Amino acid sequence: MRVAVIGLGSMGMGAARNLLRKGLDVTGCEPRDEARAAFVAAGGRAVARADALPDGTEVAVVFVVSAAQAEAALFGEHGCAVRLAPGAVVMQCATVAPEAARRLAGLCEARGLAMLDAPVSGGAAGAEAGTMTVMASGPDAAFVRAQPVLDAIAGKVWRLGAAPGAGSTVKMVNQLLAGVHIAAAAEAMALGIRAGADPQTLFDVITSSAGNSWMFSNRVPHILAGDDTPRSAVNIFVKDLGIVLDQARSLTFPLPLAAAAHQLFLAAAASGNGAVDDAFVIRVWQALTGIALPQKPTVPE
Repeated sequence: MRVAVIGLGSMGMGAARNLLRKGLDVTGCEPRDEARAAFVAAGGRAVARADALPDGTEVAVVFVVSAAQAEAALFGEHGCAVRLAPGAVVMQCATVAPEAARRLAGLCEARGLAMLDAPVSGGAAGAEAGTMTVMASGPDAAFVRAQPVLDAIAGKVWRLGAAPGAGSTVKMVNQLLAGVHIAAAAEAMALGIRAGADPQTLFDVITSSAGNSWMFSNRVPHILAGDDTPRSAVNIFVKDLGIVLDQARSLTFPLPLAAAAHQLFLAAAASGNGAVDDAFVIRVWQALTGIALPQKPTVPE
């Protein structure tokens, strides 16, 4: 099967490597030279623009950041739609608003393509291990055609019906929880540090107690290591919680916790931390209170 992976970031790269391991014919698409080189080193092919993907591509897996990027990658001036085989499947894996997923599905249908509204969860580690959760909706025939791809990248596939937007609705709820949990984890660690608790001991206690969460156990080690390398950046949750709040406004639905978390991520981004790991939303409390955060160990020269 000829597969394209558009976007070789932390999630797309892991997915693309797993597709290679399963023996599929994979071409990555990514503007960054270093990411393309890394995928070629793993045994794949890579192009800088979507319109340079191979003709007859049967499944295009889209791992970009936003709906606008997804639409451009598929149907823009340098989009890949002209390279896709008749009846090809587009797996739209970016976190987008449900109405954006429905628009993309309509554009695909108008060109004789099928779309799975298929956002994912599991982080870079899940992508690399091939154990992501896929929350997907779309036509049954598209699931059948995309099954080899789903088998390669996912530990669990939730089939959420045929209607586009259903997958993105469930992912939106997931992102509400993820964003609130990261903000709460940072707030809790900041309070403990200010009160004099040893950060590592605090982490060890909480991860064996009822206050633990997946995000706490996954993100706090980044803080303890002083490592703000972005596995998922602050700016991602500026975007994703913005989607959550926009949808809530359209439904006249109050979301006070999500709104507070969004403000914290906005504050982190406004202070110059938008591109760092999302756990470092904790720097909002550092700026307010002067707490000392763990530092990355220096390497002797």
